[in-house]
Amino acid sequence: MAKKLIQKYLPAREKITENRLIKMLGPRLQSSSLWHINRRSFSGALALGVFCAFVPVPFQMLLAAIGAVLFRVNILISVPMVWLSNPITIPPIFYFCYLTGAFLMGKEASHINFELSAEWLKTGFLSVWQPFLLGCFIVGTVGAFITYIAARLYWRYHVYQAMLKRKKRNLALKR
Repeated sequence: MAKKLIQKYLPAREKITENRLIKMLGPRLQSSSLWHINRRSFSGALALGVFCAFVPVPFQMLLAAIGAVLFRVNILISVPMVWLSNPITIPPIFYFCYLTGAFLMGKEASHINFELSAEWLKTGFLSVWQPFLLGCFIVGTVGAFITYIAARLYWRYHVYQAMLKRKKRNLALKR
């Protein structure tokens, strides 16, 4: 069922790799491991996307795409997974990362009055950047690990259910 949904909503590999912009990126981006869905590429892509969602940079999708090429996981899964952090979810996610980093560093979390200005970046961010980045790294790593394990377990469960269904069908045919 999952494979049918993926085939229905994701574009075909040939359609993407024939794009003139993709062709310019070279043969590594046309590797079949980036477009094939199996247990390894699925769980790895989910984990990579979750990790990149916690990286506090504006080009997270590019990081996920580069990571997918380097780790040879499904690029069509890893890139959209970074959308976990979007304009609505970024403030609570990054605040949680800051709190986590402050806790791990043994610092007391201070109240942050964020302003989108150069002045705040010069003064306000300098006081919180270490716990913030540590928290982003730790939360991203733990989130990616949990996602990877959950995806692997889900894949095994799905295969096991399909095996049971096939076994029942074979028993019914023998009767």
